[in-house]
Amino acid sequence: MSQLDTRADPLADEIAIELVGLGKQYGDVTALNDVTLTVRRGEIFGFLGPNGAGKSTTIDILLDFVRPTGGTATVLGYDAQDDSLAVRQAVGVLPDGYHLYDRLTARQHLEFAIASKGSDDDPVELLERVGIADAADRKAGGFSKGMKQRLVLAMALAGSPELLILDEPSTGLDPNGAREMREIIRAERDHGATVFFSSHVLEQVEAVCDRVGILRNGKLVAVDTIDALRDALGTDARLVLTVQSVTDDVIDAVTALPGVADVHADSETRLTVTCAPETKTAVMHAVEVAGETIVDFDIEETSLEEMFAAYTTEDDTDTSSKDGEAEPATPSAGGEEVRA
Repeated sequence: MSQLDTRADPLADEIAIELVGLGKQYGDVTALNDVTLTVRRGEIFGFLGPNGAGKSTTIDILLDFVRPTGGTATVLGYDAQDDSLAVRQAVGVLPDGYHLYDRLTARQHLEFAIASKGSDDDPVELLERVGIADAADRKAGGFSKGMKQRLVLAMALAGSPELLILDEPSTGLDPNGAREMREIIRAERDHGATVFFSSHVLEQVEAVCDRVGILRNGKLVAVDTIDALRDALGTDARLVLTVQSVTDDVIDAVTALPGVADVHADSETRLTVTCAPETKTAVMHAVEVAGETIVDFDIEETSLEEMFAAYTTEDDTDTSSKDGEAEPATPSAGGEEVRA
């Protein structure tokens, strides 16, 4: 069968990554345990988990650097192991432990990456996309950490990959560098690429991801949007409302709502309501029905750190869903190698 004939799945045009019952054992250590996941084309998907949870092992399997001991991995319709060459030609990778030639310029690195993909990209145009075109003829050995990250990302863009796999793309970057990396990720999605990246930088994930998956000890314990995962925890939100006047009618109307735990008048114009996340809209509607105008409001919800801790703390909850993907868990209390 030819390389082009290997994408037999009719859903290949809709699915970028599909993992089914994926497992990896290193002796007595279980790195991945029955992981099932679907990443749709065109989305930015964040892959989260503590160190050692299995994020890098999953990426290594997708790129056929490591073979699974169970299950299957499909990338852009290709079997990640049987069709690994086709996968590598169609995918751009920013690895966590990348290496660059100190004595080669940015342009020369790009020329190497372009040749390896057999494409006719313009090196300077790729460097422009990551914001370092003015350093095209500078040697990589003099680059800052952020510039090196951008250079490796530019190399990953060679050949117009359908899928970008980024392993901890913001590691070591300052706040400005992390913000600029987010902008690049969004721009590549707008160019038509699917982006799959692992990270433990939660603010980065919330800012750019359409959905996330959370690994804990090799098991996928949750897959959804950040907002949906936060709501699924069932923890209360604090809604701070500024109104023209906090009246007894307003307090009584809000207090009577299901899901409201506490109502406190901070001043004559400020009301703080502690309620279930799904009750926030009902609270604001009740205030308006009671005859008051909401001038401003602020929502204080479970922090990203609290959410992450809740999903990655050990518990005995079975998080598998009917279709095999994880459901939200119930929370407890300058080298010499270039890899394009």
